[in-house]
Amino acid sequence: MGSCLSSDSRSPHPGSPATPVRRRRSSKRRSGSRNSSFDYHKEELLHRIPGRMFLNGSSEVASLFSQQGKKGTNQDAMIVWENFGSREDTVFCGVFDGHGPFGHMVAKRVRDALPLKLSTHWEVNIKSEDVLREISLNTGSSLYPEDAFLIAGEESRLSIDVEETEKHLEVFQTLKESFLKAYKVMDRELRSYTNIDCFCSGTTAVTLVKQGKNLVIGNIGDSRAVLATRGEDDSLTAVQLTVDLKPDLPAEAERIHKCKGRVFSLQDEPDVARVWMPKNDSPGLAMARAFGDFCLKDFGVISVPEISYRRLSEKDEFIVLATDGIWDVLSNDEVVNIVDSASSRSSAARSLVEEAVRAWKITYPTSKVDDCAVVCLFFDSNSNNFSTASAKAKDKTFMSMEMTEVISNADGASSPLAFNRSSTLREGEEVSAASKDEPSEQDELLPKTGNESSPLNGVSRVNTVMTLPRFVPDKAVGGSKSKKKY
Repeated sequence: MGSCLSSDSRSPHPGSPATPVRRRRSSKRRSGSRNSSFDYHKEELLHRIPGRMFLNGSSEVASLFSQQGKKGTNQDAMIVWENFGSREDTVFCGVFDGHGPFGHMVAKRVRDALPLKLSTHWEVNIKSEDVLREISLNTGSSLYPEDAFLIAGEESRLSIDVEETEKHLEVFQTLKESFLKAYKVMDRELRSYTNIDCFCSGTTAVTLVKQGKNLVIGNIGDSRAVLATRGEDDSLTAVQLTVDLKPDLPAEAERIHKCKGRVFSLQDEPDVARVWMPKNDSPGLAMARAFGDFCLKDFGVISVPEISYRRLSEKDEFIVLATDGIWDVLSNDEVVNIVDSASSRSSAARSLVEEAVRAWKITYPTSKVDDCAVVCLFFDSNSNNFSTASAKAKDKTFMSMEMTEVISNADGASSPLAFNRSSTLREGEEVSAASKDEPSEQDELLPKTGNESSPLNGVSRVNTVMTLPRFVPDKAVGGSKSKKKY
C-alpha cells in the first residue's frame, strides 16, 4: 500500500495550518548515464547469479509472487538468494514496499544493493573475529567473559549446550552488526544518488538471513515476517517475528517528537498515524522507519533496522515475508493457513496474493487494491509436491566469480544505476502517459521465465481479520480504504 500523502489531496488535521507541499526540485535524470558502479552491466551480472530469484517463481525452498495493484506502477520488490555469500546452508530473503514518486526505483535499488552490502560486511566481520580469536589464543587473553571457562583447566569444560549457545550468540552478534552496517551504508548511498530522487520517496524492508537453524531478521517499515510453527496439539500456529514500525508506537512517536516531527492522523482516516514536517502538512509518511524519505530524516524517521534472532526448531515449517498489501486484509493466522493449504509449495505465494486481492474487493470495495509481494521460505525442502521453476546453483565457481565481480564494484561511485524512467505516483489517476507505455521490469523479464500473472475472477469468501496479541494493531474497517504511505 502506498505510504505517503500530500496535504493538497487530504483534509488537514484540525487546527493545523493548510500549507502547500514543499517539494524539492528533482534532479534531472540521465537515463543513459553509465557513470555508476552499479551500471547495467553489473546489474545484468547480478541477475545471472544462480540461486538468486527476484521474479515470480519458485525453487526447492522458496516461492515468490508479486502483483501490481490498482494504483499505478508496482512499487513492491522481492528477492530470495540461495547459497548466499557462497554458503551452501545460507539463504537471504527480503520484500520491499516502495512509496512516493520514485518508490518503485528505490525498492528495486535496495533489493539489488542491500544483499551485496550485507554479504560484504558479514565477511569482513567474520574475518575480524577470526583474527581477534587467534590473537586471544596466542596471548592467553579472553575475547568474551565466557571464554574464561576454556582456560581454567581440563577439569572445567563447557557442556555441549553451552558451547552451542555461545556459537549461536556469536552468529547472531556477527549478523546483527552486519545488518546495522549494511542498512546504514545503503541509506547513505541513496542520499547521494542523482538519478533517483529519494527526498520524498523511499521503501520499507524486511529481510532475513537463514544459516542452518539460525535465523536473523532486519526490519524497517510496515512489511512483516510471520513464522508458521506446530503447537503442542500439532496444529499450525502463526508467530509474528517483526513489529510493524508505525509512527504511533510509543517509542517511535517519542523519537519523532524529540526531533520536532509531528505525528497525527487525518480526519477521514483516524486509524492511520502519519509523520509530518514541523511546519508543513507534508509528506504524511505512514511509517516511522524507511530507506530514503530524506525530507523527514531530520525529524525522527530513521533507517536503523530492528534486529531479531530465532533458533529454528523441528516444529517450525515456513516463514512468510510480505508487504502490507497482504497484512492490511489478512490476519497472520489466515496467511499461514492459506500457504499451508496451497495446492503445492511452488504456488503458495501466488495463492496468498490471490486471496489477498479477493479480500481487498470484499473488505474495501471502494478502494484500489494495493500492490502485493510475498516470499514463502520453507524449511523442509524434501516435499514431493514442490515443482521447481527456477535455476539451481549448478556451478559454485561461476557464482563465486560473479559475486566477486559484482561486490567489488558495488560501492565504487556515488551515483546509481539509471533504471527505466517512470515518475508514476501511487494513485491510479496520477499515472503519466509516458509511464503507461513503459514496460515494467517484470514485463521485460517474464518472457524468459514464462511466468505471467492472470486476472483474478470471483470472490471466494469473506475474510474476518483476526490479529495476534501484542504485535498487531486492529486494522481499519469500513467501506473505504484510501490509506497511502504518502
